[in-house]
Amino acid sequence: MSACEICGKELAQNDIGAYKKFVNRGAKDSFLCRECLAEKLGIPLSQLEEKIEYFKSQGCTLFA
Repeated sequence: MSACEICGKELAQNDIGAYKKFVNRGAKDSFLCRECLAEKLGIPLSQLEEKIEYFKSQGCTLFA
């Protein structure tokens, strides 16, 4: 399993999917957890979680 490049937290599929969706679709080895990604994007974690749920409901295959 992958780990966050900033904090070292073990990543879930939705962490990897969010990184690919919002930062780099072609990423293969380097990812951020949702908390670090929200900070990098300058948005609240709750807003990132809402976007993940929205894309999941739309059938985006990047999310579990």
